Amino acid sequence: MDFRLSEDQRALRRGVRELLAGRFGREALRAAVDDPGRLDRQLWKELGETGVFALRLPEEEGGVGLGLPEAALVFEEVGRALVPGPLVATHVAAGYVEGAAEGRTVVTEVSPEGLVPWLDAADVVLGPAGGAVSVRSVDPLTPLHRVPGTGGHVPEAVLLTAAEQVGSAAWCTDAAVAYARQREQFGQVIGGFQAVKHLCAGMLVRTELARAAVHAAAVTADPVEIAGAKLLADEAAVANARDCLQVHGGMGFTWEADVHLHLKRAWVRAALVLPGDRAAEEVAAAL
Repeated sequence: MDFRLSEDQRALRRGVRELLAGRFGREALRAAVDDPGRLDRQLWKELGETGVFALRLPEEEGGVGLGLPEAALVFEEVGRALVPGPLVATHVAAGYVEGAAEGRTVVTEVSPEGLVPWLDAADVVLGPAGGAVSVRSVDPLTPLHRVPGTGGHVPEAVLLTAAEQVGSAAWCTDAAVAYARQREQFGQVIGGFQAVKHLCAGMLVRTELARAAVHAAAVTADPVEIAGAKLLADEAAVANARDCLQVHGGMGFTWEADVHLHLKRAWVRAALVLPGDRAAEEVAAAL
């Protein structure tokens, strides 16, 4: 089977990356960090008009008519750009929650761990959210509430969250390589040092392994393969962000660097949607 991307798929990925670069670049990202808890409704509507939420809806229902593999490509780019908001939940709800497909309605969901992201900004909450209490989130771009009740994981939501993690892992790899090519120590760029080369090579391997697992699971839609892909994607996102911090040295720990935002978002994604211990149990049970 040929798993290489088609020209249409490459064009889709390229188009989404260009859209997000123009609409949610670094300046917009920093503005969102400075105004935590506020969801950009105009951006949400533009994403809806672009088809991000209606991507898998049939054309006769007003959707784009594509499949889960294409959605994984789109959400990898969303994760790479660190777009805030419950995008996965809104995407999954498109077709049965009015206004979700068009970006007019913001949908969030209760995780089995009893956590709800973006509760105050959401129009619709999937799952019991009574008695919600605000909790401190490590990610300034993901406000969280805790509720007594719990919800359930939708396999498609797990896969698309894994795709977001792959996007973060890829961004961290690219950022580390770019910095290693320009930062000089002892009269040469640090990318020439063996230790830095090993870090960057390890990041690339983790990213590509997780990406292959996510793409394969998107084709099969098998829950066990999705759980395995989530495990690999979580590891890639968290480990790559940490290694990217190390490549940046002291610079990486400053507020001016964006890598710590990817690390914090990776932690939150890993905890919100099918955490590692549960994913490992699903994979082990199927062996």
